[in-house]
Amino acid sequence: MGHFESWKDLLNPEFYINLGGFWLILFIIFAETGLFVGFFLPGDSLLFISGIYAVQIIDTTFGSTGSDFLDTTILATSVALAAIIGNEVGYWFGYKSGPLLYERKDTFFFKKKYLFKAHDFFEEHGTVAVILSRFLPIVRTFSPIVAGIVKMDKKKFFLYNVVGAVLWSFTMIFAGHYLDKLFMDQFNIDLKKKLELIVLVIVLITTLPIVIKFFFTKDKERPTQE
Repeated sequence: MGHFESWKDLLNPEFYINLGGFWLILFIIFAETGLFVGFFLPGDSLLFISGIYAVQIIDTTFGSTGSDFLDTTILATSVALAAIIGNEVGYWFGYKSGPLLYERKDTFFFKKKYLFKAHDFFEEHGTVAVILSRFLPIVRTFSPIVAGIVKMDKKKFFLYNVVGAVLWSFTMIFAGHYLDKLFMDQFNIDLKKKLELIVLVIVLITTLPIVIKFFFTKDKERPTQE
């Protein structure tokens, strides 16, 4: 059983798996994709590492089906549902009260610049941004809120939401599960012993484009809020 030791644990996906297992994983995914306070949570790496531990997670929670594929599918499907619900909540929040966010002061959990950047991303890529944003930290947290703010058609948003959630959850979780098997069978490398390196690589791959776009591109001028 995991226990909190330092703030670094909040960025460590294995901490969440050990602490709360299946149900905490679902809550983390819901929070990261549906609540703007979840932008700092380790979504991609959490799913990848959850895939590595998929059989153990399902076995501990419900009892294993006896099939690696089915256990991993159950986990990926559950995560997809949590991600879908999270985005719907984010959309509803943006639809109902989103404009007020542009007047909200920055806090540790809320940065207005992230909302602006997500809005730019949404304008640049259109409705497909709902799918693309699933694979981009920070942007995936604010994208459904922006979709609500701009009053994107609810049915269209739901369709793109489902497609994005399924692609994201199944890609990351199955990649973790079967790459772990591949490395063990072909190279005798246990990825469970390389988790810190895996997290670092995933964070670099997923956040580098965001860092470049957020901090090394010129911001558009924003209208001053009266």
